[in-house]
Amino acid sequence: MAEQSPESFSELLRRLRASAGLTQEQLASSAGLSVRSISDLERGINLKARRETARLLADGLGLQGPARAEFEMAARLGTATRDTRARTPKPDAGIAAAKRTLPRDVGSFTGRGTELAQLIGASPRPTNASDTVIIYAVGGMAGVGKTALAVHAAHQLAAGFPDGQIFLPLHGHTPSQAPIEPEQALASLLQSAGVAVEHIPQGLEPRAGLWRDYLAGRRFLIVLDDAVGHDQVRPLLPGTAGSLVLITSRRHLTALEDAQAISLDVLPPAEASELMAKLARRADVDANEPAVAELTRSCGYLPLAIGMLARQLHHHPSWTVSGLAASVAAAQDRLGLMHAENISVAAAFDLSYHDLASGQQRLFRRLGLHPGPGFDTYAAAALDDSDIDVTERHLGDLYDHYLVDEPAPGRYLIHDLLGEHARALSAADPVADRHAAVERLLGYYLHTASNASRHLASRPQAGPGIKVDHRPAHAPDLSASPRAIGWLDAERVNLYAVTMYAASAHPTYAIAIPAVIHGYLRHQGRWDQVVTLHDAAIQAAARTSDRCAEASALTDLGDIQLLSSNFAAAIVSLTRAVELHREKGNSCGEANALAILGYAEHLAGHHSTAADNLTRALELHRADSDQLGEAGTLAYLGLLQHQTGDYATATESLTISLELHRGVGNRIGEAQALNAIGELALSATATALARDWFTEALRIAYEISSGPFEAQALEGIGRCHLSDGETATARTLLSQALEIYRQIGSPHADRVSSLLES
Repeated sequence: MAEQSPESFSELLRRLRASAGLTQEQLASSAGLSVRSISDLERGINLKARRETARLLADGLGLQGPARAEFEMAARLGTATRDTRARTPKPDAGIAAAKRTLPRDVGSFTGRGTELAQLIGASPRPTNASDTVIIYAVGGMAGVGKTALAVHAAHQLAAGFPDGQIFLPLHGHTPSQAPIEPEQALASLLQSAGVAVEHIPQGLEPRAGLWRDYLAGRRFLIVLDDAVGHDQVRPLLPGTAGSLVLITSRRHLTALEDAQAISLDVLPPAEASELMAKLARRADVDANEPAVAELTRSCGYLPLAIGMLARQLHHHPSWTVSGLAASVAAAQDRLGLMHAENISVAAAFDLSYHDLASGQQRLFRRLGLHPGPGFDTYAAAALDDSDIDVTERHLGDLYDHYLVDEPAPGRYLIHDLLGEHARALSAADPVADRHAAVERLLGYYLHTASNASRHLASRPQAGPGIKVDHRPAHAPDLSASPRAIGWLDAERVNLYAVTMYAASAHPTYAIAIPAVIHGYLRHQGRWDQVVTLHDAAIQAAARTSDRCAEASALTDLGDIQLLSSNFAAAIVSLTRAVELHREKGNSCGEANALAILGYAEHLAGHHSTAADNLTRALELHRADSDQLGEAGTLAYLGLLQHQTGDYATATESLTISLELHRGVGNRIGEAQALNAIGELALSATATALARDWFTEALRIAYEISSGPFEAQALEGIGRCHLSDGETATARTLLSQALEIYRQIGSPHADRVSSLLES
């Protein structure tokens, strides 16, 4: 008989597809190819297949080991190198099992000590009937190192699973490849276990049953990599105890029962620098070098981004770390620099973005327009112009895909690089849509900050008030003072960010936001940041020729300069504010500026001028029947009178100030007056009475979260104890005051430090 010629690649492909029980459409779906491509190969129109096409077909057919190698060789040659038909196993022959399919471990693996310990703790133990399968779902954003952790842990655990360690890529986010269907994944797993293709039944349930039957009584470690959701992995899970399953996914697999979740965050800064140094593989790249820390910070501490820039350093010996760090920091498109061959951070993010529905994609793009580091649900709703319930659902979906984090209920963070990617995506949206989204966001912050700050007004409003052009459809209820202060505390950084962002293109908001939150800011410290805000407001007002707004911003700036003990600068700012208010005939604004100017002059030692300005301010406020303004001015006047030795008048001024502040419900002014009266009593050596006044001021300072007044009251009580010879208690209280003064950047820290040293 004549020797039969080896079969062609088209015959081989057609036979293997038939043996797997797949139609051309099913094979096309599982391989991520077009039906036309498979049809052309099977009909011999295309005699050979490209290497990538052959690889995808082998994945789709579930080929492993020698069978896969021969298939891919036949694809390149157009014909099998030998008669593969003669080598086809008989139905009862089976094939060799591939039970050690873990990818190589990465020698540069860094950190993840806590997560690794948790996985290593999953090593097997003697089973009993009550045990269940151990499942760990390792989740995180693209590029955070989920697969690296799972593979590293699997290699360390391998000895405890003698029956095999199987790694199955599910291709949830593989470019140009559709996610593997559970039915096809089971075929691949069964072949890895040694089940011949012709012995693999058709249908999801029969295959899942055969897989569970095979695993029963065995110890396997199974890594299911890059799952798209619980539906994809559930049929692949063992049914009996003894095996360990590690799943990686860019989603929170919340519907997967009994799975223990491990959510990976980016690396801590020190571990990120260590990883950069390991991957760069250069003697001159030291993990402790400041430039390395700067470069990893620009990478957002994301392992994928760190790896790409580290490899660039490795392959460009002439590059320096500091030079690359400077280039990345100055780049308009940081993500564009983070690539290696055909892999990039942006492409990895894109695959997660394309998993989203259209409404979720729109929200993600618009979140990129937020200039701050975090946001609440209301800010997101304003950006997206959506109902609050819809926004909550969309944010939940983004959270499930690890595209946002939720550090506290209703508050979200977006990773720096993800935010940049969102901004890049939003650039394709119409300009008018982006502009309207930003206007809504600024309107939300101005409106809500204005409502919150009513509880913390330090002086009467000068002028007609600020018009909110874009009142939000949804905003939190801040009618209660604690909630208002809590919102301001949470949004302080965002309010700074949106003000600085608005300074160039939205000057009205750059003027208005610092004005409405000034009462809050002056009692929270960090006054260097507050000076920057008010400087931005002054410049925005000058550009728009709004003299009233400029005068008010100068008053606010002078107030902060005063608190910072920069008396000369405060006098300059406040003198100009008085002039502008006087030009505009704004008596309230003039009185506000005069009162603060008078107190600044008093602290600078110009007592006569200070008294004149404070007296004039008091007259203007009384003429306007402005009790809040009168109360604040009397407090300043009482402090001046105390300093100049007029204790009786000072007591009268401060007592009236306290009564007026209580009458208008101004807690800040009340705390200020109480502290001032406490100082009066302490100077008269009435320490018990002084301690009572300071204690009441401290209680209010706690309620309104006022760091400066809290420190002032603690210092006062400490000095009372010091005066009474109670040194130990005094030192404790003074140390607490010193810590707060230092936190808020107050110059009073030096005074308290001297007391503690004496």
